[in-house]
Amino acid sequence: MTAQPRKILLGVTGGIAAYKSPAEVQVVMSRSAQQFVTPLTFQAVSGRPVRTDLWDESAEAAMGHIELARWADDIVIAPATAEFIARLAHGFAGDLLTTIALATSAPIVLAPAMNRLMWANPATQANVKLLKERGVRILGPASGEQACGEVGPGRMLEPSEIAAELFVDAPSNLALQGLKVVITAGPTRERIDPVRFISNRSSGKMGYAVAEAARDAGAKVVLVSGPVQIPVPRGIERIDVESAEQMLSAVEQAIVDADIFVSAAAVSDYRCAEIAGEKIKKTSDTMTLALTRAPDVLATIGRSAKPPFLVGFAAETENVERNALAKLAGKNLDMIAANKVGDGLAFDKDDNALSVYWQGGKRELSLTSKSALARQLIEVIAERYRVRAAGAATSIASLQSAR
Repeated sequence: MTAQPRKILLGVTGGIAAYKSPAEVQVVMSRSAQQFVTPLTFQAVSGRPVRTDLWDESAEAAMGHIELARWADDIVIAPATAEFIARLAHGFAGDLLTTIALATSAPIVLAPAMNRLMWANPATQANVKLLKERGVRILGPASGEQACGEVGPGRMLEPSEIAAELFVDAPSNLALQGLKVVITAGPTRERIDPVRFISNRSSGKMGYAVAEAARDAGAKVVLVSGPVQIPVPRGIERIDVESAEQMLSAVEQAIVDADIFVSAAAVSDYRCAEIAGEKIKKTSDTMTLALTRAPDVLATIGRSAKPPFLVGFAAETENVERNALAKLAGKNLDMIAANKVGDGLAFDKDDNALSVYWQGGKRELSLTSKSALARQLIEVIAERYRVRAAGAATSIASLQSAR
């Protein structure tokens, strides 16, 4: 059976963005967009009449804006201007595109494009933050030379990059349908006193991207998260923790009926042997802290009687492959995803690359956005999970026949 193409409503606000994709595209243009390109251009590309007016009598006779809002599987606004972002964030519905965006239950994706100072303006950033909290996905912007002659963040992602985020790297099927996946993300914090703690630079972006990719592949996802500034992804259960001990406790409860455990969190290796009850005062030029080992979440789960399929992460500054393979064996893992960190790599970045290892195998996932990389990683996890499941089934059949 041939899969039905995804129905994409492409909103254009003040610029031109068109790309080919395995989708049925309906273009809706704002009035300002028509100052840059005619509707006829998009009609030729999409093969469908372009909608531009909320009060189009021929379309609106049947409440056409509601029909479009229900028709779309995804709504993509590219480019999304600062003005449109502000109107969407505050619920204005003065034209066809904003009305559709308010009346739809489909996922909304924005590809911002504007001057670098407009993007950096606190009002724009507050609006973007508000939309993210509501589940709107933001792609970009990219950094580079702009039409105004300035250089910095604000360029719309290339159409091919937007298409890749939406289609090319999306799972071809629900590879994890019916499975429960537990994922850890972000850093942990180990208290020194009531106001200080030991932690690390993990932003949680990779772990959250893996959680969303697993959800999109059909899994029931439980995300055990350290302290991060990322909204709860739609359709995912999040458990908030702070310390390594709290994370281990939450994971042990969550994996009781889990099929896969992905340990993407950067868990502290050490914690204070004694936590001060009051703020430590500055009384000398030096201070010594006595540290003891914090719980190793992944190793502990690996030693359990019947662990789920285990996937670890290894962030290394040197000897990436050697250290990753040592962790693969030492922690009884089924798979490990490793990357080099430091010197501007991985931490706090929106892109990453991974080397994925398992017993007797390896897969290189090249540098791309963390969301696209996460989808690739989930495909590898699903593939290796099926291999292990098939091997277990064969072993059981052999034992039964031997009897």
